[in-house]
Amino acid sequence: MFLKRKLVPDKLFQYKLHHEEKDACMVITEKIGNLLPNTPTTPVVVVCIGTDRSTGDALGPLVGTKLHAIKAFPFHVYGTLDEPVHAVNLSDKLKMIEKNHPNAYIIGIDACLGKLNHVGMISIGDGPVKPGAGVNKELPPVGDMHMTGIVNVSGFMEYFVLQNTRLSVVMKMAELIADSLYFASMSHRVKKNISTLPIKDDLYNIQ
Repeated sequence: MFLKRKLVPDKLFQYKLHHEEKDACMVITEKIGNLLPNTPTTPVVVVCIGTDRSTGDALGPLVGTKLHAIKAFPFHVYGTLDEPVHAVNLSDKLKMIEKNHPNAYIIGIDACLGKLNHVGMISIGDGPVKPGAGVNKELPPVGDMHMTGIVNVSGFMEYFVLQNTRLSVVMKMAELIADSLYFASMSHRVKKNISTLPIKDDLYNIQ
């Protein structure tokens, strides 16, 4: 469920950059826009995975809360600080999303652990996010597209590391992801509206 629908992709797109890089928001917005569906009727759903019980794992719910607060945000959002999508309810939430938004394009967002020199980087790419991989949990993959934030270092006592991640880093990354998604959604909405405008038969007639 929610695996990339192209069965044999030529090459999956993957892009990473640090959240403090210059023009990071503009770059991420562009990358998101390039991956969003071109079909105007396809609903877009953002699934923000994580829990507020762990600082490092709160990235997803923080993004979801920020997006949910933007009244003009056109995509459906699941996973906030008040109503998180986490390991316990993930499968049920995915079934509900499939029922409520059939054939939707899913953007999966989650925190992850990585190498020391990758901490603070945001990854954007084709295909699903794999929640729980950093802490050796078997959970269903989520998304046609994924966005992950590397919040801390992997390799040792992952649960402890997530719980002792700096909130400052997580907040900055969440703000950047939310802002980029909002700007990309506005651009997508404009393209969608243009594509649905009626074309007059006599538009190109020479008088």
